[in-house]
Amino acid sequence: MTHEVEAQWMGKMQFNALVNGHTVVMDAPARVGGEDLGSIPKPFVLTALAGCTGMDVVALLRKQGIELEHFDLGVSGEITKTPPIAYTRIHVIYRLRGDEAHLEPALAVVQKSQNEICGVSYMLKKAMPVTWEVVYNGKEIFNNAAVEA
Repeated sequence: MTHEVEAQWMGKMQFNALVNGHTVVMDAPARVGGEDLGSIPKPFVLTALAGCTGMDVVALLRKQGIELEHFDLGVSGEITKTPPIAYTRIHVIYRLRGDEAHLEPALAVVQKSQNEICGVSYMLKKAMPVTWEVVYNGKEIFNNAAVEA
Protein backbone atom coordinates (compact mmCIF):
# COMPACT_ATOMS: atom_id res chain seq x y z
CA MET A 1 0.00 0.00 0.00
CA THR A 2 1.21 3.48 -0.82
CA HIS A 3 -0.06 6.90 0.22
CA GLU A 4 0.10 9.53 -2.50
CA VAL A 5 -0.46 13.27 -2.44
CA GLU A 6 -0.69 15.56 -5.44
CA ALA A 7 0.19 19.24 -5.08
CA GLN A 8 -0.53 21.92 -7.67
CA TRP A 9 0.99 25.38 -7.74
CA MET A 10 -1.83 27.94 -7.72
CA GLY A 11 0.34 31.03 -8.22
CA LYS A 12 2.55 33.16 -5.98
CA MET A 13 3.41 30.82 -3.06
CA GLN A 14 0.15 28.84 -2.88
CA PHE A 15 -0.05 25.09 -3.44
CA ASN A 16 -3.23 23.06 -3.20
CA ALA A 17 -2.65 19.45 -2.21
CA LEU A 18 -5.14 16.70 -2.88
CA VAL A 19 -5.03 14.32 0.08
CA ASN A 20 -7.42 11.35 -0.11
CA GLY A 21 -9.85 13.46 -2.13
CA HIS A 22 -9.64 16.46 0.21
CA THR A 23 -8.01 19.74 -0.77
CA VAL A 24 -5.45 21.17 1.63
CA VAL A 25 -4.29 24.72 0.94
CA MET A 26 -0.70 25.68 1.71
CA ASP A 27 0.54 29.23 1.37
CA ALA A 28 3.02 31.65 2.82
CA PRO A 29 2.62 35.02 4.54
CA ALA A 30 2.65 38.17 2.41
CA ARG A 31 6.10 39.13 3.72
CA VAL A 32 7.59 36.25 1.71
CA GLY A 33 5.41 36.56 -1.39
CA GLY A 34 2.31 34.61 -0.41
CA GLU A 35 -1.24 35.65 0.32
CA ASP A 36 -1.67 33.73 3.60
CA LEU A 37 -4.55 31.68 2.18
CA GLY A 38 -3.45 28.56 4.05
CA SER A 39 -0.91 27.29 6.52
CA ILE A 40 2.77 27.07 5.74
CA PRO A 41 3.67 23.39 5.14
CA LYS A 42 5.84 22.50 8.15
CA PRO A 43 3.05 22.58 10.81
CA PHE A 44 1.27 19.82 8.89
CA VAL A 45 3.84 17.47 10.43
CA LEU A 46 2.52 18.46 13.86
CA THR A 47 -1.05 18.18 12.58
CA ALA A 48 -0.41 14.64 11.33
CA LEU A 49 0.94 13.68 14.75
CA ALA A 50 -2.07 15.18 16.54
CA GLY A 51 -4.52 13.39 14.28
CA CYS A 52 -2.72 10.06 14.40
CA THR A 53 -2.34 9.79 18.15
CA GLY A 54 -5.68 11.48 18.87
CA MET A 55 -7.55 8.96 16.73
CA ASP A 56 -5.67 6.14 18.47
CA VAL A 57 -6.78 7.39 21.89
CA VAL A 58 -10.43 7.78 20.89
CA ALA A 59 -10.55 4.37 19.16
CA LEU A 60 -8.85 2.52 22.04
CA LEU A 61 -11.10 4.10 24.67
CA ARG A 62 -14.22 3.33 22.60
CA LYS A 63 -13.17 -0.33 22.42
CA GLN A 64 -13.25 -0.29 26.23
CA GLY A 65 -16.67 1.40 26.25
CA ILE A 66 -15.22 4.65 27.61
CA GLU A 67 -16.52 7.98 26.33
CA LEU A 68 -14.74 11.20 27.23
CA GLU A 69 -16.48 14.48 28.04
CA HIS A 70 -13.72 16.43 26.28
CA PHE A 71 -10.44 15.69 24.51
CA ASP A 72 -8.00 17.96 22.75
CA LEU A 73 -4.31 17.91 21.98
CA GLY A 74 -1.65 20.58 21.75
CA VAL A 75 1.45 19.79 19.72
CA SER A 76 4.48 22.07 19.70
CA GLY A 77 7.66 21.74 17.72
CA GLU A 78 10.90 23.57 18.46
CA ILE A 79 12.59 24.78 15.28
CA THR A 80 16.15 25.65 14.39
CA LYS A 81 17.14 29.29 14.05
CA THR A 82 19.12 28.83 10.83
CA PRO A 83 18.38 27.05 7.55
CA PRO A 84 17.41 24.44 6.91
CA ILE A 85 14.65 25.32 9.38
CA ALA A 86 13.64 22.00 10.94
CA TYR A 87 12.00 20.67 14.07
CA THR A 88 14.47 19.57 16.73
CA ARG A 89 11.99 18.23 19.27
CA ILE A 90 8.22 17.82 19.56
CA HIS A 91 5.97 17.82 22.61
CA VAL A 92 2.34 16.64 22.76
CA ILE A 93 -0.12 17.65 25.47
CA TYR A 94 -3.19 15.41 25.81
CA ARG A 95 -6.02 17.22 27.62
CA LEU A 96 -8.81 14.84 28.58
CA ARG A 97 -11.89 15.25 30.73
CA GLY A 98 -14.10 12.47 31.93
CA ASP A 99 -15.07 10.19 34.80
CA GLU A 100 -12.28 9.90 37.41
CA ALA A 101 -12.58 6.10 37.15
CA HIS A 102 -11.31 6.39 33.56
CA LEU A 103 -8.06 8.18 34.43
CA GLU A 104 -5.89 5.02 34.37
CA PRO A 105 -7.36 3.64 31.13
CA ALA A 106 -6.90 7.06 29.50
CA LEU A 107 -3.24 7.19 30.52
CA ALA A 108 -2.76 3.60 29.32
CA VAL A 109 -4.15 4.28 25.85
CA VAL A 110 -2.01 7.42 25.45
CA GLN A 111 1.05 5.35 26.36
CA LYS A 112 -0.01 2.61 23.94
CA SER A 113 -0.47 5.12 21.14
CA GLN A 114 2.92 6.74 21.73
CA ASN A 115 4.87 3.54 22.36
CA GLU A 116 3.21 1.01 20.04
CA ILE A 117 0.64 2.28 17.55
CA CYS A 118 1.01 5.82 16.18
CA GLY A 119 3.05 5.57 12.99
CA VAL A 120 3.59 9.32 12.75
CA SER A 121 5.10 9.41 16.23
CA TYR A 122 7.20 6.35 15.39
CA MET A 123 8.64 8.06 12.31
CA LEU A 124 9.30 11.36 14.07
CA LYS A 125 11.05 9.64 16.98
CA LYS A 126 13.64 8.35 14.51
CA ALA A 127 14.62 11.97 13.83
CA MET A 128 14.14 13.77 17.15
CA PRO A 129 12.79 13.49 20.70
CA VAL A 130 8.99 13.33 20.92
CA THR A 131 7.72 13.83 24.45
CA TRP A 132 4.20 13.99 25.87
CA GLU A 133 2.17 14.86 28.89
CA VAL A 134 -1.31 13.88 29.95
CA VAL A 135 -3.65 16.26 31.74
CA TYR A 136 -6.81 14.58 33.06
CA ASN A 137 -9.60 16.73 34.53
CA GLY A 138 -7.17 19.64 34.76
CA LYS A 139 -4.44 17.74 36.64
CA GLU A 140 -1.15 16.67 35.08
CA ILE A 141 -0.83 12.92 35.57
CA PHE A 142 2.14 12.20 33.30
CA ASN A 143 4.96 14.18 31.71
CA ASN A 144 8.11 12.67 30.26
CA ALA A 145 9.53 15.94 28.90
CA ALA A 146 11.95 16.43 31.80
CA VAL A 147 13.23 12.86 31.42
CA GLU A 148 13.92 13.34 27.70
CA ALA A 149 15.53 16.80 28.04
